[in-house]
Amino acid sequence: MGESFTTGAAQADDRKRVLVARMAQAAADWLASLSPDQRRKARFDFPADGERTVWYYTPTERGGLPLAEMDPAQQRLAHRLVASGLSFPGYVTVATIMGIENVLDRREEWRTSYPGRAQPNRGRDPLLYFASVFGEPGGDDWGWRLGGHHVSISYSVVGGRLASPTPLFFGANPAETPLVGPGALRPLAGEEDLGRELLHSLDPEQTSAAVLTPVAPTDIVQANRPFVAAGALPLSGRQLFNTSLSDAALASFFRADRQPAETGPDEHLLAVRYESTPKGVAGRQMTAAQREILASLVRQYVDRLPEVVADLYAFQTADERLAATHFAWAGGRERRQPHYYRLQGPRLLIEYDNTQNDANHIHSVLRDPEGDFGADLLAQHYRHSH
Repeated sequence: MGESFTTGAAQADDRKRVLVARMAQAAADWLASLSPDQRRKARFDFPADGERTVWYYTPTERGGLPLAEMDPAQQRLAHRLVASGLSFPGYVTVATIMGIENVLDRREEWRTSYPGRAQPNRGRDPLLYFASVFGEPGGDDWGWRLGGHHVSISYSVVGGRLASPTPLFFGANPAETPLVGPGALRPLAGEEDLGRELLHSLDPEQTSAAVLTPVAPTDIVQANRPFVAAGALPLSGRQLFNTSLSDAALASFFRADRQPAETGPDEHLLAVRYESTPKGVAGRQMTAAQREILASLVRQYVDRLPEVVADLYAFQTADERLAATHFAWAGGRERRQPHYYRLQGPRLLIEYDNTQNDANHIHSVLRDPEGDFGADLLAQHYRHSH
């Protein structure tokens, strides 16, 4: 993906500058609305890697200022910042995911607490999303972040250049909610349905290559690691929350912990272990019709981003890139059966799982194995400045 933000996108420089300026104005306006005490929570230096590269998709207390500690006008400005980094459909999806916290609270009978947060609190709270700004908005080096349950958005600008806006995580619990009348609320329907459509389009030989194991991992394999790691397996629940939880509290979030601590990973986990060499069936082994589905699946994740940023990823759906992109699947092949997939190619990693809560709980993430949190641009910037 880094190519899409450097040598491959000179023609989009003006549009990128407009986007960065819009985000900088939104960040500056939000910061200006805060009290000194609020700014102390919301503001960090740049790059502040020990803070900036920390992210969670669990309901975990974290750095930044939560919406719950802002007045309505400040909340509106925070939402304006969030919307500046997403397409309109992407923002609608995030707003829906945040709102579903109310549905989840009802399903859990209003009993869940938020780990690490002082009482009283709501364990499922659409206002417990934490916003942060790093550095000076509009400067050469700065960034911003929004994180909370099932949402993680991170932007960095390095040397005035827009870095890869990854990791970009969307989740949904419940993934499917009944509505009055026909239909259902499914914020991540495309991520699920296109993945299954691609699987079902494969012939037996392709399916044999794509399906790594009939048992899905209970989470995305890279979890919330700050950077993509070769050899990665899913993290345990305790590692994922990164806070002290009792066994009872952990059980309230997970029916079972995610990776056996004493016996080690079994053959099903080892089958989905992340390696630098992609697993699964490659785009070059697919028909033209199958590659069209593959391209649509990539765009489902990319189109969460503003048009100018999404367009910079268009090279990922070019024929030569799709040919090198691998599709791998684990678990059941039908709806409401626990399942997992990933797309892995040059500068691209997409992970998706739907295994928890009777396969009605989705995690999905777009990552750049070389450029998450602007790592590639920061490395270049450091070399040039020394």
